[in-house]
Amino acid sequence: MIDVIVVGGGPTGLMLACELRLHDVRVLVLEKDTEPTEVVRSLGLHARSVEIMDQRGLLDRFLALGTRHPLGGFFAGIPKPAPRRLDTAHPYVLGIPQPTTDRLLADRAAELDVELRRGLALVGLDQDDDGVTAELSDGTRLRSRYLVGCDGGRSTVRKLLGVAFPGEPARVETLLGEVEIGVTPETLAEAVAEVRKTQARFGVTPFGDGVYRVVVPADGVTEDRSVPPTLDEVKRQLKAVAGTDFGVHSPRWLSRFGDATRLAERYRTGRVLLAGDAAHIHPPTGGQGLNLGLQDAVNLGWKLAAQVQGRAPDGLLDTYHAERHPVAAAVLDNTLAQMQLMSTEPGPRAVRRLLAELMDVEDVNRLLIEKITAIGIRYDFGDGHDLVGRRLKDVALGRGRLYELMRGGRGLLLDQTGLLSAAGWADRVDHIVDTADELDVPAVLLRPDGHVAWVGDDQRDLDARLHRWFGDPSANPLR
Repeated sequence: MIDVIVVGGGPTGLMLACELRLHDVRVLVLEKDTEPTEVVRSLGLHARSVEIMDQRGLLDRFLALGTRHPLGGFFAGIPKPAPRRLDTAHPYVLGIPQPTTDRLLADRAAELDVELRRGLALVGLDQDDDGVTAELSDGTRLRSRYLVGCDGGRSTVRKLLGVAFPGEPARVETLLGEVEIGVTPETLAEAVAEVRKTQARFGVTPFGDGVYRVVVPADGVTEDRSVPPTLDEVKRQLKAVAGTDFGVHSPRWLSRFGDATRLAERYRTGRVLLAGDAAHIHPPTGGQGLNLGLQDAVNLGWKLAAQVQGRAPDGLLDTYHAERHPVAAAVLDNTLAQMQLMSTEPGPRAVRRLLAELMDVEDVNRLLIEKITAIGIRYDFGDGHDLVGRRLKDVALGRGRLYELMRGGRGLLLDQTGLLSAAGWADRVDHIVDTADELDVPAVLLRPDGHVAWVGDDQRDLDARLHRWFGDPSANPLR
Protein backbone atom coordinates (compact mmCIF):
# COMPACT_ATOMS: atom_id res chain seq x y z
CA MET A 1 0.00 0.00 0.00
CA ILE A 2 1.22 3.50 -0.86
CA ASP A 3 1.39 5.87 2.11
CA VAL A 4 0.12 8.99 0.31
CA ILE A 5 -1.15 9.61 -3.22
CA VAL A 6 -0.81 13.25 -4.27
CA VAL A 7 -3.10 14.16 -7.17
CA GLY A 8 -1.53 17.02 -9.11
CA GLY A 9 2.11 17.57 -10.02
CA GLY A 10 2.22 21.36 -9.85
CA PRO A 11 4.14 23.38 -7.25
CA THR A 12 1.80 22.50 -4.36
CA GLY A 13 1.80 18.77 -5.08
CA LEU A 14 5.54 18.57 -5.65
CA MET A 15 6.33 20.59 -2.52
CA LEU A 16 4.05 18.37 -0.45
CA ALA A 17 5.68 15.24 -1.87
CA CYS A 18 9.12 16.59 -0.96
CA GLU A 19 8.00 17.40 2.57
CA LEU A 20 6.58 13.91 3.04
CA ARG A 21 9.73 12.25 1.74
CA LEU A 22 11.81 14.11 4.35
CA HIS A 23 10.02 11.83 6.81
CA ASP A 24 10.42 8.64 4.72
CA VAL A 25 6.76 8.57 3.71
CA ARG A 26 6.18 6.67 0.46
CA VAL A 27 4.56 9.08 -2.01
CA LEU A 28 3.08 8.73 -5.48
CA VAL A 29 2.32 11.90 -7.45
CA LEU A 30 -0.26 11.59 -10.24
CA GLU A 31 -0.30 14.27 -12.95
CA LYS A 32 -2.82 14.19 -15.78
CA ASP A 33 -0.66 16.23 -18.18
CA THR A 34 1.89 14.22 -20.12
CA GLU A 35 4.41 17.09 -20.18
CA PRO A 36 5.17 20.03 -17.87
CA THR A 37 3.28 23.18 -18.81
CA GLU A 38 5.05 26.18 -20.32
CA VAL A 39 2.26 28.57 -19.33
CA VAL A 40 3.67 31.20 -16.97
CA ARG A 41 0.81 31.84 -14.55
CA SER A 42 3.02 32.83 -11.63
CA LEU A 43 5.98 35.16 -11.89
CA GLY A 44 7.67 34.82 -8.54
CA LEU A 45 8.08 33.89 -4.91
CA HIS A 46 7.23 36.18 -2.03
CA ALA A 47 9.29 36.47 1.14
CA ARG A 48 7.65 33.62 3.08
CA SER A 49 8.09 31.20 0.19
CA VAL A 50 11.69 32.32 -0.21
CA GLU A 51 12.17 31.58 3.50
CA ILE A 52 10.72 28.10 3.01
CA MET A 53 13.16 27.39 0.19
CA ASP A 54 15.97 28.57 2.45
CA GLN A 55 14.77 26.36 5.31
CA ARG A 56 14.84 23.34 3.01
CA GLY A 57 18.22 24.11 1.44
CA LEU A 58 16.76 24.93 -1.98
CA LEU A 59 17.16 28.69 -2.12
CA ASP A 60 20.50 28.78 -3.95
CA ARG A 61 18.91 26.89 -6.85
CA PHE A 62 16.14 29.45 -7.10
CA LEU A 63 18.40 32.48 -6.68
CA ALA A 64 20.60 31.23 -9.52
CA LEU A 65 17.65 31.34 -11.93
CA GLY A 66 15.64 34.23 -10.50
CA THR A 67 15.85 38.00 -10.13
CA ARG A 68 15.37 39.93 -6.91
CA HIS A 69 12.85 42.76 -7.13
CA PRO A 70 11.86 45.43 -4.58
CA LEU A 71 8.67 44.78 -2.62
CA GLY A 72 7.04 48.11 -3.40
CA GLY A 73 3.97 48.46 -5.60
CA PHE A 74 2.51 45.01 -5.01
CA PHE A 75 -0.75 45.95 -3.29
CA ALA A 76 -3.21 46.72 -6.11
CA GLY A 77 -0.30 48.05 -8.13
CA ILE A 78 -0.20 51.24 -6.05
CA PRO A 79 3.30 52.66 -6.62
CA LYS A 80 4.81 52.91 -3.17
CA PRO A 81 8.34 52.04 -2.05
CA ALA A 82 8.99 48.91 -0.03
CA PRO A 83 8.39 49.44 3.69
CA ARG A 84 11.42 49.60 5.95
CA ARG A 85 12.37 47.08 8.64
CA LEU A 86 10.40 44.11 7.39
CA ASP A 87 10.68 41.12 9.71
CA THR A 88 12.54 38.90 7.27
CA ALA A 89 16.07 38.26 6.05
CA HIS A 90 14.65 38.18 2.51
CA PRO A 91 12.92 41.54 1.89
CA TYR A 92 12.40 41.08 -1.84
CA VAL A 93 10.29 39.31 -4.43
CA LEU A 94 12.16 36.63 -6.31
CA GLY A 95 11.11 36.88 -9.93
CA ILE A 96 11.07 33.38 -11.39
CA PRO A 97 8.62 31.92 -13.96
CA GLN A 98 6.37 29.14 -12.75
CA PRO A 99 7.71 26.54 -15.22
CA THR A 100 11.16 27.08 -13.67
CA THR A 101 9.73 26.67 -10.17
CA ASP A 102 7.98 23.50 -11.33
CA ARG A 103 11.21 22.12 -12.76
CA LEU A 104 13.29 22.89 -9.67
CA LEU A 105 10.73 21.23 -7.39
CA ALA A 106 10.47 18.24 -9.73
CA ASP A 107 14.26 17.88 -9.63
CA ARG A 108 14.19 17.96 -5.84
CA ALA A 109 11.36 15.42 -5.75
CA ALA A 110 13.40 13.09 -7.97
CA GLU A 111 16.38 13.43 -5.63
CA LEU A 112 14.11 12.33 -2.77
CA ASP A 113 12.81 9.33 -4.77
CA VAL A 114 9.30 10.67 -5.24
CA GLU A 115 7.47 8.61 -7.85
CA LEU A 116 5.80 10.87 -10.44
CA ARG A 117 3.45 9.32 -13.00
CA ARG A 118 2.35 11.56 -15.88
CA GLY A 119 -0.59 11.17 -18.21
CA LEU A 120 -2.85 9.65 -15.56
CA ALA A 121 -5.99 11.35 -14.29
CA LEU A 122 -8.00 10.47 -11.22
CA VAL A 123 -11.54 9.46 -12.19
CA GLY A 124 -12.87 7.97 -8.96
CA LEU A 125 -12.09 7.48 -5.31
CA ASP A 126 -13.49 5.63 -2.34
CA GLN A 127 -12.30 5.56 1.26
CA ASP A 128 -12.81 3.39 4.31
CA ASP A 129 -11.33 3.15 7.79
CA ASP A 130 -8.06 1.73 6.48
CA GLY A 131 -7.32 3.78 3.40
CA VAL A 132 -8.31 5.24 0.05
CA THR A 133 -8.90 3.52 -3.28
CA ALA A 134 -8.07 5.69 -6.29
CA GLU A 135 -9.37 4.82 -9.75
CA LEU A 136 -7.25 6.14 -12.64
CA SER A 137 -8.06 6.98 -16.23
CA ASP A 138 -6.26 3.86 -17.50
CA GLY A 139 -8.48 1.62 -15.37
CA THR A 140 -5.85 1.08 -12.69
CA ARG A 141 -6.91 1.02 -9.05
CA LEU A 142 -4.42 2.06 -6.41
CA ARG A 143 -4.61 1.82 -2.66
CA SER A 144 -3.12 4.37 -0.24
CA ARG A 145 -3.41 5.33 3.40
CA TYR A 146 -4.16 8.97 2.51
CA LEU A 147 -4.79 11.01 -0.62
CA VAL A 148 -4.29 14.75 -1.14
CA GLY A 149 -5.90 16.72 -3.95
CA CYS A 150 -3.49 19.32 -5.30
CA ASP A 151 -5.23 19.31 -8.66
CA GLY A 152 -6.15 22.95 -9.14
CA GLY A 153 -9.24 25.12 -9.10
CA ARG A 154 -11.31 22.60 -11.06
CA SER A 155 -10.21 19.85 -8.65
CA THR A 156 -11.52 16.40 -9.45
CA VAL A 157 -10.71 15.32 -5.89
CA ARG A 158 -12.84 18.09 -4.39
CA LYS A 159 -15.74 17.29 -6.72
CA LEU A 160 -15.57 13.55 -6.02
CA LEU A 161 -15.62 14.30 -2.29
CA GLY A 162 -18.65 16.54 -2.71
CA VAL A 163 -16.96 19.33 -0.76
CA ALA A 164 -18.81 22.63 -1.18
CA PHE A 165 -16.85 25.44 -2.84
CA PRO A 166 -18.77 28.60 -1.98
CA GLY A 167 -17.68 32.08 -2.94
CA GLU A 168 -18.15 34.94 -5.35
CA PRO A 169 -18.47 34.41 -9.13
CA ALA A 170 -16.25 36.22 -11.60
CA ARG A 171 -17.42 39.72 -12.46
CA VAL A 172 -14.51 40.70 -14.70
CA GLU A 173 -12.07 38.74 -16.81
CA THR A 174 -8.53 39.42 -17.96
CA LEU A 175 -6.60 38.09 -20.95
CA LEU A 176 -2.91 37.34 -20.71
CA GLY A 177 -0.20 35.67 -22.70
CA GLU A 178 3.27 35.85 -24.19
CA VAL A 179 3.57 37.41 -27.62
CA GLU A 180 5.95 39.29 -29.88
CA ILE A 181 5.21 42.90 -30.80
CA GLY A 182 5.51 45.01 -33.95
CA VAL A 183 6.40 48.42 -32.49
CA THR A 184 9.56 49.84 -30.99
CA PRO A 185 10.14 49.49 -27.24
CA GLU A 186 10.02 53.28 -26.94
CA THR A 187 6.61 53.50 -28.61
CA LEU A 188 5.34 50.66 -26.46
CA ALA A 189 6.61 52.17 -23.19
CA GLU A 190 5.03 55.54 -23.94
CA ALA A 191 1.64 54.03 -24.78
CA VAL A 192 1.61 51.67 -21.79
CA ALA A 193 2.50 54.48 -19.37
CA GLU A 194 -0.42 56.55 -20.66
CA VAL A 195 -2.96 53.72 -20.42
CA ARG A 196 -1.77 52.72 -16.94
CA LYS A 197 -2.78 56.14 -15.63
CA THR A 198 -6.40 54.99 -15.70
CA GLN A 199 -6.30 51.19 -16.27
CA ALA A 200 -4.39 49.27 -13.61
CA ARG A 201 -5.32 45.91 -15.14
CA PHE A 202 -3.33 46.61 -18.29
CA GLY A 203 0.29 45.99 -19.11
CA VAL A 204 2.71 44.92 -21.85
CA THR A 205 6.13 44.15 -20.41
CA PRO A 206 9.30 42.58 -21.84
CA PHE A 207 9.82 38.95 -20.89
CA GLY A 208 13.13 38.33 -22.65
CA ASP A 209 14.17 37.03 -26.08
CA GLY A 210 11.89 39.51 -27.84
CA VAL A 211 8.81 38.15 -26.07
CA TYR A 212 6.37 40.35 -24.15
CA ARG A 213 3.82 39.50 -21.49
CA VAL A 214 0.49 41.12 -22.29
CA VAL A 215 -2.31 41.66 -19.75
CA VAL A 216 -5.52 43.32 -20.90
CA PRO A 217 -9.14 43.41 -19.65
CA ALA A 218 -11.49 41.12 -21.56
CA ASP A 219 -14.84 42.10 -23.01
CA GLY A 220 -17.16 40.38 -20.54
CA VAL A 221 -16.86 37.04 -18.76
CA THR A 222 -16.78 33.70 -20.58
CA GLU A 223 -18.61 30.62 -19.34
CA ASP A 224 -15.54 28.40 -19.72
CA ARG A 225 -12.23 30.05 -18.87
CA SER A 226 -10.38 26.84 -19.65
CA VAL A 227 -10.78 27.77 -23.34
CA PRO A 228 -7.91 30.14 -24.19
CA PRO A 229 -8.56 33.38 -26.09
CA THR A 230 -7.56 33.74 -29.72
CA LEU A 231 -4.91 36.18 -30.90
CA ASP A 232 -7.66 38.16 -32.65
CA GLU A 233 -9.49 38.50 -29.31
CA VAL A 234 -6.34 39.82 -27.67
CA LYS A 235 -5.78 42.28 -30.52
CA ARG A 236 -9.36 43.48 -30.32
CA GLN A 237 -9.09 44.17 -26.59
CA LEU A 238 -5.74 45.90 -26.94
CA LYS A 239 -7.29 48.26 -29.50
CA ALA A 240 -10.29 48.85 -27.23
CA VAL A 241 -8.15 49.68 -24.19
CA ALA A 242 -4.97 51.18 -25.68
CA GLY A 243 -6.11 52.33 -29.10
CA THR A 244 -3.63 49.98 -30.81
CA ASP A 245 -2.81 46.29 -30.85
CA PHE A 246 0.95 47.03 -30.92
CA GLY A 247 1.26 44.64 -33.83
CA VAL A 248 1.22 41.62 -31.50
CA HIS A 249 1.96 38.32 -33.20
CA SER A 250 3.48 34.86 -32.75
CA PRO A 251 1.94 34.00 -29.36
CA ARG A 252 3.73 31.42 -27.23
CA TRP A 253 0.57 30.88 -25.24
CA LEU A 254 -2.63 32.74 -24.37
CA SER A 255 -4.88 32.36 -21.36
CA ARG A 256 -7.55 34.11 -19.34
CA PHE A 257 -8.47 34.51 -15.68
CA GLY A 258 -11.39 35.91 -13.74
CA ASP A 259 -11.80 37.49 -10.33
CA ALA A 260 -13.88 34.70 -8.78
CA THR A 261 -13.10 33.82 -5.17
CA ARG A 262 -14.03 30.44 -3.73
CA LEU A 263 -12.97 28.58 -0.59
CA ALA A 264 -13.51 24.89 0.14
CA GLU A 265 -15.86 24.33 3.05
CA ARG A 266 -13.39 21.88 4.57
CA TYR A 267 -9.81 20.85 3.80
CA ARG A 268 -10.16 17.32 5.16
CA THR A 269 -12.73 14.60 4.62
CA GLY A 270 -11.56 11.49 6.44
CA ARG A 271 -8.38 10.31 4.74
CA VAL A 272 -8.60 12.77 1.84
CA LEU A 273 -7.31 16.34 2.01
CA LEU A 274 -7.14 19.39 -0.26
CA ALA A 275 -4.31 21.85 -0.79
CA GLY A 276 -3.46 24.74 -3.09
CA ASP A 277 -5.97 25.87 -5.71
CA ALA A 278 -8.03 22.73 -5.07
CA ALA A 279 -8.91 24.35 -1.73
CA HIS A 280 -9.10 28.01 -2.76
CA ILE A 281 -9.20 30.20 -5.86
CA HIS A 282 -8.83 33.96 -6.16
CA PRO A 283 -7.57 36.58 -8.61
CA PRO A 284 -3.78 36.59 -9.11
CA THR A 285 -3.57 40.17 -7.84
CA GLY A 286 -0.43 40.56 -5.77
CA GLY A 287 0.98 37.23 -6.99
CA GLN A 288 -0.16 35.18 -3.98
CA GLY A 289 -1.64 32.01 -5.50
CA LEU A 290 1.39 29.77 -6.02
CA ASN A 291 2.86 31.00 -2.74
CA LEU A 292 -0.31 30.18 -0.82
CA GLY A 293 -0.20 26.63 -2.19
CA LEU A 294 3.46 26.12 -1.27
CA GLN A 295 2.71 27.26 2.25
CA ASP A 296 -0.28 24.89 2.47
CA ALA A 297 2.06 22.05 1.54
CA VAL A 298 4.65 22.90 4.18
CA ASN A 299 1.97 23.23 6.86
CA LEU A 300 0.43 19.88 5.92
CA GLY A 301 3.49 17.77 5.12
CA TRP A 302 4.93 17.11 8.57
CA LYS A 303 1.48 16.64 10.11
CA LEU A 304 0.40 14.09 7.52
CA ALA A 305 3.74 12.29 7.86
CA ALA A 306 3.22 12.00 11.61
CA GLN A 307 -0.30 10.67 11.01
CA VAL A 308 0.92 8.07 8.50
CA GLN A 309 3.62 6.91 10.89
CA GLY A 310 1.25 6.62 13.84
CA ARG A 311 2.97 9.17 16.04
CA ALA A 312 0.68 12.18 15.56
CA PRO A 313 -0.91 13.54 18.73
CA ASP A 314 -4.71 13.71 18.80
CA GLY A 315 -6.07 16.40 16.51
CA LEU A 316 -2.76 17.27 14.84
CA LEU A 317 -3.97 16.63 11.31
CA ASP A 318 -7.09 18.71 11.90
CA THR A 319 -4.92 21.74 12.71
CA TYR A 320 -4.15 21.88 8.98
CA HIS A 321 -7.68 23.09 8.22
CA ALA A 322 -7.86 25.16 11.42
CA GLU A 323 -4.69 27.07 10.51
CA ARG A 324 -4.77 27.31 6.73
CA HIS A 325 -8.48 27.89 6.07
CA PRO A 326 -8.46 31.34 7.75
CA VAL A 327 -5.25 32.25 5.91
CA ALA A 328 -6.89 31.50 2.56
CA ALA A 329 -10.01 33.43 3.58
CA ALA A 330 -7.82 36.46 4.29
CA VAL A 331 -6.12 36.14 0.90
CA LEU A 332 -9.50 35.98 -0.81
CA ASP A 333 -10.48 39.17 0.99
CA ASN A 334 -7.32 41.07 0.07
CA THR A 335 -7.44 40.01 -3.59
CA LEU A 336 -11.09 41.04 -3.85
CA ALA A 337 -10.18 44.38 -2.30
CA GLN A 338 -7.30 44.84 -4.73
CA MET A 339 -9.51 44.08 -7.72
CA GLN A 340 -11.95 46.75 -6.54
CA LEU A 341 -9.07 49.21 -6.19
CA MET A 342 -8.06 48.50 -9.80
CA SER A 343 -11.51 49.32 -11.16
CA THR A 344 -11.96 52.28 -13.52
CA GLU A 345 -15.23 53.28 -11.79
CA PRO A 346 -15.23 56.65 -9.95
CA GLY A 347 -15.98 55.22 -6.48
CA PRO A 348 -13.19 52.63 -6.41
CA ARG A 349 -10.76 55.15 -7.91
CA ALA A 350 -11.55 57.57 -5.09
CA VAL A 351 -10.88 54.81 -2.54
CA ARG A 352 -7.63 53.99 -4.35
CA ARG A 353 -6.46 57.59 -4.04
CA LEU A 354 -7.33 57.59 -0.34
CA LEU A 355 -5.49 54.31 0.29
CA ALA A 356 -2.47 55.62 -1.62
CA GLU A 357 -2.33 58.50 0.89
CA LEU A 358 -2.69 56.13 3.83
CA MET A 359 0.15 53.98 2.51
CA ASP A 360 2.48 56.92 3.09
CA VAL A 361 2.11 55.94 6.75
CA GLU A 362 4.86 53.38 7.24
CA ASP A 363 2.80 51.03 9.43
CA VAL A 364 0.00 50.88 6.86
CA ASN A 365 2.43 50.15 4.04
CA ARG A 366 4.11 47.45 6.12
CA LEU A 367 0.80 45.83 7.11
CA LEU A 368 -0.30 45.49 3.48
CA ILE A 369 3.04 44.07 2.33
CA GLU A 370 3.03 41.60 5.23
CA LYS A 371 -0.34 40.38 3.97
CA ILE A 372 0.94 39.92 0.43
CA THR A 373 4.19 38.21 1.48
CA ALA A 374 2.56 36.08 4.25
CA ILE A 375 5.21 37.03 6.81
CA GLY A 376 2.52 38.57 9.01
CA ILE A 377 0.64 35.29 9.57
CA ARG A 378 0.10 34.23 13.17
CA TYR A 379 -1.68 30.95 13.86
CA ASP A 380 -3.90 30.85 16.92
CA PHE A 381 -2.10 28.67 19.49
CA GLY A 382 -3.82 30.36 22.41
CA ASP A 383 -2.38 32.91 24.79
CA GLY A 384 1.34 33.32 25.16
CA HIS A 385 4.38 35.25 24.00
CA ASP A 386 3.91 37.43 20.91
CA LEU A 387 6.20 35.11 18.92
CA VAL A 388 4.00 32.04 19.52
CA GLY A 389 2.11 31.13 16.36
CA ARG A 390 4.34 33.23 14.12
CA ARG A 391 7.08 31.94 11.88
CA LEU A 392 10.57 32.92 13.05
CA LYS A 393 12.78 34.75 10.60
CA ASP A 394 16.28 33.52 9.90
CA VAL A 395 18.69 34.66 12.63
CA ALA A 396 22.43 34.39 13.03
CA LEU A 397 23.67 31.87 15.60
CA GLY A 398 27.10 31.16 16.96
CA ARG A 399 27.35 28.16 14.64
CA GLY A 400 25.81 29.72 11.53
CA ARG A 401 22.21 30.51 10.57
CA LEU A 402 18.96 29.20 12.03
CA TYR A 403 17.54 28.16 8.67
CA GLU A 404 20.60 26.05 7.93
CA LEU A 405 19.52 23.83 10.84
CA MET A 406 16.03 23.18 9.43
CA ARG A 407 16.94 21.28 6.25
CA GLY A 408 15.48 17.97 7.43
CA GLY A 409 11.98 19.25 8.20
CA ARG A 410 12.20 18.32 11.89
CA GLY A 411 11.16 20.27 14.95
CA LEU A 412 13.85 22.42 16.53
CA LEU A 413 14.43 23.55 20.12
CA LEU A 414 16.74 26.56 20.10
CA ASP A 415 17.94 26.71 23.68
CA GLN A 416 19.88 29.79 24.78
CA THR A 417 19.96 28.60 28.40
CA GLY A 418 21.60 25.22 27.92
CA LEU A 419 19.36 23.91 30.73
CA LEU A 420 16.47 22.40 28.77
CA SER A 421 15.92 18.96 27.25
CA ALA A 422 13.95 17.40 24.40
CA ALA A 423 15.54 13.96 24.83
CA GLY A 424 12.27 12.06 24.65
CA TRP A 425 11.60 13.56 21.24
CA ALA A 426 15.13 13.36 19.83
CA ASP A 427 13.87 11.28 16.90
CA ARG A 428 11.64 14.21 15.86
CA VAL A 429 13.14 17.36 17.38
CA ASP A 430 16.67 18.73 17.19
CA HIS A 431 17.94 20.34 20.40
CA ILE A 432 20.33 23.18 19.56
CA VAL A 433 22.15 24.94 22.38
CA ASP A 434 23.29 28.23 20.89
CA THR A 435 22.68 31.97 21.09
CA ALA A 436 21.18 34.55 18.76
CA ASP A 437 21.67 38.26 19.40
CA GLU A 438 18.37 39.03 17.63
CA LEU A 439 16.35 36.65 19.80
CA ASP A 440 15.50 38.11 23.20
CA VAL A 441 13.92 34.98 24.74
CA PRO A 442 15.45 32.07 26.71
CA ALA A 443 14.38 29.37 24.22
CA VAL A 444 12.00 28.71 21.35
CA LEU A 445 10.44 25.51 20.06
CA LEU A 446 9.90 25.56 16.29
CA ARG A 447 7.59 23.25 14.42
CA PRO A 448 8.91 21.77 11.15
CA ASP A 449 7.10 24.51 9.21
CA GLY A 450 9.09 27.17 11.08
CA HIS A 451 6.28 28.46 13.30
CA VAL A 452 6.97 29.05 16.97
CA ALA A 453 5.18 26.52 19.19
CA TRP A 454 6.59 27.65 22.53
CA VAL A 455 8.73 30.33 24.16
CA GLY A 456 10.15 30.17 27.68
CA ASP A 457 12.53 28.41 30.07
CA ASP A 458 10.28 26.06 32.06
CA GLN A 459 10.92 22.37 31.32
CA ARG A 460 7.47 21.19 32.37
CA ASP A 461 5.81 23.73 30.10
CA LEU A 462 8.15 22.72 27.27
CA ASP A 463 7.27 19.04 27.73
CA ALA A 464 3.58 19.88 27.42
CA ARG A 465 4.20 21.67 24.13
CA LEU A 466 6.36 18.84 22.84
CA HIS A 467 3.49 16.45 23.61
CA ARG A 468 1.03 18.81 21.93
CA TRP A 469 2.88 19.03 18.62
CA PHE A 470 5.08 15.93 18.43
CA GLY A 471 3.16 13.24 20.30
CA ASP A 472 4.32 10.90 23.03
CA PRO A 473 8.04 10.73 23.83
CA SER A 474 9.98 7.77 22.58
CA ALA A 475 10.61 4.94 25.03
CA ASN A 476 14.16 4.76 23.68
CA PRO A 477 15.02 8.32 22.61
CA LEU A 478 17.88 8.89 20.23
CA ARG A 479 20.89 10.41 21.92
